[in-house]
Amino acid sequence: MVFLSSFKSTVFLWVLVLTACGNSQKSIKNVQEVTLDNASITQNAPIVVAANRTSEYIHLLRGKSVGIIANQTSVIFKSENRYTHLVDSLLHLKIDIKKVFAPEHGFRGQADAGEKVKDGLDPKTGLPLISLYGKNRKPSKELLQDLDVVLFDIQDVGVRFYTYIATLQLAMEACAESNIPIIVLDRPNPNAHYVDGPTMEKENTGFLGMTTIPLVYGMTIGEYAHMINAEGWLDNDLKSNLTVIQLKNYEHTAEYPLIIRPSPNLPNDKAIDLYPSLGLFEGTNINAGRGTEFQFQRYGASFLDSTKYSFRYWPKPNFGSKNPKEDGKVCYGKDLSKIPKMGEVSLKWLIDAYKNTKDKKSVFNTAGFTKHAGTKKLQEQIEAGLSEEEIKKTWQPHLEKFKKTRAKYLLYD
Repeated sequence: MVFLSSFKSTVFLWVLVLTACGNSQKSIKNVQEVTLDNASITQNAPIVVAANRTSEYIHLLRGKSVGIIANQTSVIFKSENRYTHLVDSLLHLKIDIKKVFAPEHGFRGQADAGEKVKDGLDPKTGLPLISLYGKNRKPSKELLQDLDVVLFDIQDVGVRFYTYIATLQLAMEACAESNIPIIVLDRPNPNAHYVDGPTMEKENTGFLGMTTIPLVYGMTIGEYAHMINAEGWLDNDLKSNLTVIQLKNYEHTAEYPLIIRPSPNLPNDKAIDLYPSLGLFEGTNINAGRGTEFQFQRYGASFLDSTKYSFRYWPKPNFGSKNPKEDGKVCYGKDLSKIPKMGEVSLKWLIDAYKNTKDKKSVFNTAGFTKHAGTKKLQEQIEAGLSEEEIKKTWQPHLEKFKKTRAKYLLYD
């Protein structure tokens, strides 16, 4: 497979291009491919995503009633710049798909962060769409009772509070409770080249972090699925009947630009690169680029000291952010869109913003920040004036312990 070196933040590459035949949800004659126009191609080593390796899993689906957990990133690459949606391709191959389960942001990936996603019907195929980010975040036994197998295929970005891994864990648990196999089609993690950040404390677990792992865990979603299963993280010591279809020609240090944005506010590779660090602003009152075309590539707020910052911007509602923080206000802050690739979680921007605010009480939303950080200690450390180096030293014992556990489940170098 060949990957794109960049993509425009203003162009949305939403997928699921299907051509239906008649009124039947299963009858599809023509699989329409999506072409990426004006794309910049780089000839990298051919990493093959698991979805493309159909011979490795199609026999596990034939003759079965199948449920699929998918979104706009669940594609099979056809050539350098064309792909089809996984649902489209499997229907074309006469796989009996009964329903599609959609994670946060929905099946087409257009809902805001935190916005509830409703159940419905996919207009292209007629398939039922079941939201896993609405009234239910875990598939019920009733929803699974007509299925023989569940297939999971979603592009992750390797950050604990990115909710797709929580959806995976709850789906594994539901399948284990209903005695249904689950198959995970692995995809590269663009932040797999390091492990860093504060570790989630058990008392703070939730949908932004269901397990006691670091903020950046350095594993593909398939590797992480194995860890969930073997470490006893499913309720009642359940074990899922798990199959992971592996990537081909992949290693954790491999560059992996994403040609489809994994969620509305991660428009390009730089946003994904900075997301582990700037995502911590989500639990504060400081804007991290939402409401602009540079999401997670800048930060600022009206209450930061204007004499300390030459950069300023004005957030306003846009796709993926209907109500951005500091809507319409001038935000004083920093533009980070040109900084070199990250290899660690950085606290310097969060500390900088806290030091240069006019009103310290304006920064933290304690409940939200703790959920993102996974610990109350980080806010307390910043408020106490600890340096980035001092704070990061306190992470090391937990990081070393996790790395030893992580090593048992790595499928790639």
